[in-house]
Amino acid sequence: MRAGRGATFIISILLLGSILFGSGCADSGNNSGVKTGNTIQVDYTGKLENGTVFDTSVEEIAKQAGIYTEQRNYVPLTLKVGSGQLIPGFDEGVIGMKVGEEKTLTIPPEKAYGEYDKARIQAVPLADLNLSVKPKVGQILSSSMNGNRFKVIDVNETYVTLDSNQELAGKTLIFDIKLISIE
Repeated sequence: MRAGRGATFIISILLLGSILFGSGCADSGNNSGVKTGNTIQVDYTGKLENGTVFDTSVEEIAKQAGIYTEQRNYVPLTLKVGSGQLIPGFDEGVIGMKVGEEKTLTIPPEKAYGEYDKARIQAVPLADLNLSVKPKVGQILSSSMNGNRFKVIDVNETYVTLDSNQELAGKTLIFDIKLISIE
């Protein structure tokens, strides 16, 4: 009779465990949603509101959008959520996603690269730049001292006008993302 009670007890424990696991009360590892601190991989396509693709991790989409470069590896982006590696709206948007889930994030400027700031435009005498060749409108100049990038927006005989705003500042960004993995 004692052997029967022991077997019944073990079967009851196994049954209870399977009920808990099946009901979602137990943590099922990577099937739980993304949390701050997780390292994840995502495929993404970044677009402007007018549909222009500005970046993607998918080679086929890059080719279709005319932004493909041979030097780039088109692979899922790996990031640690909440570490500040990406813009805040992207970090916040992946929270709770599950592996295989696809989502579209619409990120306003304040959660992306901030508002466009006219105070970040400055006219600098060409002589102060110490360049061997006069820059052209649209050219990007980098500062070796602090790593800043400046876009040339106007040039005349004596001055060059530089814009140090991030290229996507003031823009609402739309990201189509697919969660590939959670580590």
